Formats: sequence, structure tokens, C-alpha cells
Amino acid sequence: MSANWRSSTRGAASRYVMGALLLLFTVLRVYATDTGAAPSASGLTAATAPLLDPLLADGYSLHLQGTLVEQGHPAFASAIRDGPQSMRGHAQNAETTDITLYAGVRFSALEVYVNPEMDQGFGLSSTYGVAGYPSGEAYKAGAHVPYFHLDRFFGRYVIGLGGGQDTLEDGANQIAGTRDRNNVTFTVGKLSVVDIFDNNRYAHDARGDFLNWAILDMGAFDYAADAWGYTYGGAVEWNVTAAWTLRGGVFDMSTHPNSQYLDGGFGQYQVDTEVERRFSIADNPGKLRLLFFATQGKMANYSEATQLALATGTLPDVQRVRRRQTRYGGGLNLEQQITPLVGLFMRAGMNDGSKETFDFTDINKSLSGGFSFKGELWRRAQDTAGVAAAINGISKTAQQYFAAGGNGLLIGDGALPSYNGEYIVEAYYSVALYSAVAVTLDYQHVTNPAYNPVRGPIDFFGMRLHAFY
Repeated sequence: MSANWRSSTRGAASRYVMGALLLLFTVLRVYATDTGAAPSASGLTAATAPLLDPLLADGYSLHLQGTLVEQGHPAFASAIRDGPQSMRGHAQNAETTDITLYAGVRFSALEVYVNPEMDQGFGLSSTYGVAGYPSGEAYKAGAHVPYFHLDRFFGRYVIGLGGGQDTLEDGANQIAGTRDRNNVTFTVGKLSVVDIFDNNRYAHDARGDFLNWAILDMGAFDYAADAWGYTYGGAVEWNVTAAWTLRGGVFDMSTHPNSQYLDGGFGQYQVDTEVERRFSIADNPGKLRLLFFATQGKMANYSEATQLALATGTLPDVQRVRRRQTRYGGGLNLEQQITPLVGLFMRAGMNDGSKETFDFTDINKSLSGGFSFKGELWRRAQDTAGVAAAINGISKTAQQYFAAGGNGLLIGDGALPSYNGEYIVEAYYSVALYSAVAVTLDYQHVTNPAYNPVRGPIDFFGMRLHAFY
């Protein structure tokens, strides 16, 4: 069976699944309209209100999303042959599809949420070849046929402390209502660390804004996760005043770096802390977050892996030198509204580059930033656009490890003949077809992919179809 046939079959499967989802959304819109609901405001919740309201008097939320991403790149130049974890030099395309149910119910101060998801597809080159990987919708795990995965199952408990009231709108994993502005919020269960930490209103949602991993999140934030980006754990957020929030959490690491399985008894874990300061400049709100993380687990030191390989005449193998160690990192995260229609964001991070990456991607130092624009600027009120850039780097010891032929989580060209920083530019334009569906065109230019200056640059072209109800 040819690779082209398999690729076209996978693409057809993704499009059929997404087409079925859009048909379902259309039916729901018709039903909501016929029952007098306002689908753009409350989605499935409005459509199902006659059934669920008597049963769940304390409040509930029910939403559905579907996202299809098609992404590809033309052939690019390379002075060396593709390695075991290189972005393949020939022209290629790939598709990913996911459908997620967001269901939540409130019992007084306790809210419980569950997010089952159907996934299908792979990232380009099976999610290898670029440290700042070009699609946040591509996981390290994949399948040709649709499969189900439980993304989140968690509880949220809020203790109000006064300070006025904030109004919460119905949305994904959020139930409409009011909440004390000053509060202590406990979140426990299965979720993503970046649901709580390293948030940014302009660059944090692969289904709605940028796609590149190093722009969506802090590239050097090696957060605890399985191969899909989720873990077990808990966090406490103390909204001290209108200006300050303190966050802390403990999360389970995977059994070993890049694993699909989590450590059963929190024998390997990560502690995350974040301080958030809210402010206003000329009546334009902004936020500055300071993040720190510490990972305790069985991991390798790059120097030990490289030295053993040189002594034995073999390729570096991190599995042979893993031992229990602690790895630290952190960074800054800024978001600032410039005008009500233009926003600025920036992140800078660094981690302990002497040890292997555990769960995110092969980046030891990162800097990213950009702008977000609302379509009202050009009389397209529901459209959005953005432009951003990122610079990624690795430590000296990591450079030596990859030069000797080692592999990381996402990168490994067989040998790194020389080193340079990985430079990324991304631009997107999202067109709102109507209240529930948007189509996004995305372009990325990556120079020195996987820190290798003799490969590339690579131009990535993408199209995203997203529906939310």
C-alpha cells in the first residue's frame, strides 16, 4: 500500500468525521432556534435546557467542539540525510481531527467537569523534527483511525472572600454565574497543567489562535504531562485582591520521558508556582506572570550520556544513565492590551539544560512574542488575526549530546553537525463563517529546524476548521 494512498485515506477520514460534526452542529442550531434558545450565547446548554434544568438546578454547562487541522510543507534543502527524528525533507501533508465534549455540573461551591475526546491523525513526520513544533493540535501519540481519550475529569471548589462580584459567562469548563472577586480556588483531578499555569489571552489556544508549540506556551516550560498533554494533580489559586493571584500545584509526571503513561503513585512529580500581577496602562488592562517549576524524577544527565557513548563507541542513550534528580526552570509571561482591538504578548523562559527534557519539548531557553488583532479594525467584527515570532535554544551539554547522535523528545537528526538557534515566525487569519464555525489560514517559517543550520528553512502552510457549540 503506497504512502500517498494512506495519506489520502487518512485525510478523507478526517474530513468525513469533521463533516459529520458540522452536520450535528447544524441540527443543534436548528433545534435551539426552534425552541427559542440563543445558540450563539449558550450553545448546547440552551438547546438542552428544557431537559436538564429540572435535574441540575444548581447549574450546568454542556458544549461540543470539533477541530480539523490540515498542514503541510514543500520539499526543503538539507546538507545531510534525514535522521531518525528529523522533519522529512520531501514534501508532505498531515491531518489531525478531534471532537471534545465539555460537560460540567455545579453542586453549591463544587463544580465537576469531564471532557471525553475523540482523536484521529498524526502530526507531520509523526510529530518529530522541530523543537517548536508547528501544530498544537498534533499529539506525540496518534492513530490512523479515530480513538477515544479522556482528557479531563476534575473538580473545582471555590471559597469566596468578598471583594465584589465577577460575572462568569457559560463556556467550555465554565458554568454561568457570579463569583467573589477575592477567592481561594481548589482544582483536583485529571487536567492539563497549562489549563491553570502560563495562561495568556492572546496566545494559548491551538483551536482559536496560534498553532506553534513555542508560541502557544512557554517553550522552556517542561510541564508534567502524558503524550497527550494531560496529567493528574491539584492546584490552589488565591486571588488575594483585584491585582494579585498566587498559584501553586503538584502534578504527576509520566513513567519516563515522552511516555503515554503516568507514574502510578506520584513517585515522580512536579511542583509549579506562579505569581500573577494585574495592572492597567492608560485604561488598557495587562497581566504579568512569574512562573517557577521543579521536577523530581528519574532522568538523564546529557554529559553522562555523551561520555558513556564516547567511552563505548556507541550512540548516546539516555535510558542507560537515568537516575533520580531534580530539574528546575521558570520564566515570565506578559499580556497587554494596547487598544481594545490590539493586544501584545511576550514570554521568556529557561530551564536546567544539563538534564533531558521530560514531558514537553527539547527547549532549554525560549523567547516569544507577538500581536493579536480583532477584525473590527477592518469591519470584520468576528474575525481575528495574529503575528508572532519565537527563538528557541538548548544548552552546551545538550548541543554536545545531539552532536554525538543522541535523540530527544522531538528532535534528533542523527548528528548535529553545527548549532544555531531555532527561529520561528507565524501568522494566522481566522474567518468567522457564523457564530459557531471559523476557518483559519496559518503560515509558519522555521529557520534552523531542530537547531540544525544545514537543514531548511521550512515553510509550513496550514488550514484549521473549528466549530464550537
